[in-house]
This record gives sequence, C-alpha cells and structure tokens, in this order.
Amino acid sequence: MTLTWDRVRARRLSRHHLDRRVPKKRLLDVVADTCGIHSQAQSSAELQLWARVTGVTREEIRAALWDDRSLVRTWSLRGTLHLLRAEDLALFVAALRTHDRWWKGAWLRMIGMSEKELRATLDAIRDSLGARPLTREQLADKVASAVGPKGRDRMMSGWGEMLKPAAFHGYLCSGPPRGQSVTFVRPDRWLRRWSVPEAEDAWREILGRYLRAYGPATREEFARWWGTQPAPAGRVMKASGESLTEVEIDGHRAWALASELPALRKGPAPEGVRLLPVFDVYTTGLRPRSSLVDPRFEGRVYRKAGWISPVVLIGGRVAGVWKHENSGGRVEVSVEPFSKLSAAHRKAIASEADRLGKFLDSPATVSFVN
Repeated sequence: MTLTWDRVRARRLSRHHLDRRVPKKRLLDVVADTCGIHSQAQSSAELQLWARVTGVTREEIRAALWDDRSLVRTWSLRGTLHLLRAEDLALFVAALRTHDRWWKGAWLRMIGMSEKELRATLDAIRDSLGARPLTREQLADKVASAVGPKGRDRMMSGWGEMLKPAAFHGYLCSGPPRGQSVTFVRPDRWLRRWSVPEAEDAWREILGRYLRAYGPATREEFARWWGTQPAPAGRVMKASGESLTEVEIDGHRAWALASELPALRKGPAPEGVRLLPVFDVYTTGLRPRSSLVDPRFEGRVYRKAGWISPVVLIGGRVAGVWKHENSGGRVEVSVEPFSKLSAAHRKAIASEADRLGKFLDSPATVSFVN
C-alpha cells in the first residue's frame, strides 16, 4: 500500500494529541497514547503535557504523580526516566524484564560485581522498599545491611548503576521528592493494582501502541525507540505479523498496523501549531528524521550529546526552534524560524506563548529572531 508523508503526519499528530488539545479528564489517555512522557527533567514532562492538554496545571500533574498515584515516574524505554500511566507500569515491566544487559560480563565488570552479588543487591532493594518513600541514602543503608558495603557503594555511585535494573525488574520507582532529595517506593506496594503479564503478551501490546503513535516504522526504528538491537525487535514484530502490513511512504518502506490503514488512507491535512519542549516524545521518537525536519536544519534540532531542542511544530513538521526564560516576572519566548513564517503562523505562535505564560503563572512576550 502506498501512503504519503502528509497522511502519516496527520495521523501521528492526532495520536499525539498535537492537532487539538484534549480536556484535562483525558490527561492519562495522553500519557498512554504516547507510550509515556519523557521525564529526565520534570519541567520538560510538564510542558509536554501542557502542549497536549487544555488548561492543565503543574500542580495537577504533580498531584496525579504523588497524591492520586495515577501516574508513575520510572526508568523505562531506552533506560530513560518516563512518566507512565500507573496501570500500564506492570505491562512495561514485563517487557523491560527481558533486557539482559545486566547479566553480561561487560556490565558486571563495570560495576565490580558477580552475577550472584548483583541478584542479591536487586533482591535487597526489593525487600527494603514498600509504600513508604525512602531517600536514596536511606535505601542504600538498608541495602548495605543486607548485602554489605559494596551494595551501598553502587547505590550511591554518581551513575546509580543499581537504579535502572531495579526499575526494569519492577522493584523500584520514584516517590515524591523530599526537599532536594529524591525518594523511591516499591511499585506493587505504592500502586493500587499490580499484575505483571506474560512477556510475549506485553511485547505485542507495546508494539501495537508504538505503531499507533509512531508508525509506520521499520524494525530498526522500533529498536531505536525502545533501546534494543534490531534482531530482538524484529522477533517481536514477527510474532505480531498477522496484525501488521507493509506500506510504502514516498519510497520509504515500513510496517503499519492493519487496523490503522483506514485512518492512514484518509484524513485531513496535518495542521496545528505547537511549541514543543526539549526532549518532547514527538521529536524524540519519530523516524525517519527527514519526515520531521528538513535535513539542512537537522543539526539544530538533534544536537550533540543526544540533546534534542525545543521546536516549533507546524503541520507536523519542525519549522524552527525556540527557548524561553523567566525574566523580571515575565516569560520571554524567543523563536528562531527556519524560513519566513506567515502572519497566521506568527499569530498562532503568539497564542501558544500566551498559553505558556499562563501555565508558568507569568505573562509572556514573544520575539522572532531572523
């Protein structure tokens, strides 16, 4: 089947809720539909939700995390921190547990542990945590009392080598911050529901969600998004083969869910203007990059050391970069477009800046840098 990038972009925008914002009551749907919100920086996660949800506040997002516990923050795909819908955490853990990096010689040598010592340390993390949040130092002390000082050293290392494998196994997730200190809790005690499915079922569901939000995609693109090698990604796709169909998008071959074909064949032209923050999942997760940004400007979006710029999105494509600063009680938004903007697009960007100011509780101004 032959598609165009315009049709694909329109569908991706819709699945990411970037064609039109949704009501606050659908906050959790947004997190689920995007397969999680990148949350290495909490401020970026909040702005990603601001770009998709009408009238949501930072306080409401934090309440969903720490009071309602309907959201959860943990290490997930690509080994990076994400916000997930709480009811989806066990699903992701079922797939994350199949990650075998932790048991290979290179990792064990790096952390200075045998496989037996690592398993004992992870078990100690699980046994030390419950629904009551513990700071990293408190958790490290408990682990040391169970396995000795080496476990504490690894817990307190600047790299935090024990945190990701513990999160991947479902033993640990973020708890509410305590002043400047992070805290951790045990998911099956912290959350209301906890039932880990079979890995095969989890992979099938995650692939389906990925293709609905980021597809059509190749096995290499799926592997890059999740943080694995193409071969295991290909096995996951092969296991779901009956639900997939191959498509061609202006010469680019990829796989789509058969159930998505009607929406991909027809639909409105991609539209809408958004200011997306640094590391937004739309910019981070979609491939190929040429479908998002003119190759001439790719280096201004996808920068060195894995840094991904905040972008101006127009009709599903990156039309420029932007930044904002709080200065003198105002939010100053500066936009650097890649080409001349129409009056309508400038007006829409100014409206987005005004929304941003309200979200950040300060009036906003916008300037355009040629």
